[in-house]
Amino acid sequence: MKSKAALDCLGALAHERRLALFRLLVRAGDAGMAVGELAEATGMAGATLTNHLNILRRAGLVEDERRGRVIQCRANYPQMNALLGFLTENCCAGSPGAACTTTSRCKTNRRAS
Repeated sequence: MKSKAALDCLGALAHERRLALFRLLVRAGDAGMAVGELAEATGMAGATLTNHLNILRRAGLVEDERRGRVIQCRANYPQMNALLGFLTENCCAGSPGAACTTTSRCKTNRRAS
């Protein structure tokens, strides 16, 4: 991941409601959640939720799929993992006694698109 993409992701997550929304989608797993379910779970008004989802989409952190009249949203795990990798690629720089010992990645069962 390049610095610009990392900044876009971090900027999108630098808001309390967007961070909570993204974490909710990460917990939902591959199935994701319908926009209506997200509105109910977060208590956000439709326009506010749409705005936050659009910011997360532009950063590449959220994907959606239309299923008839329902829009199903899910976390984009490859983008999330790329951000984690960017943040930890020079982790600890070989310092003895450093706190980080692993850079695990989230794995999903989602089919390749």
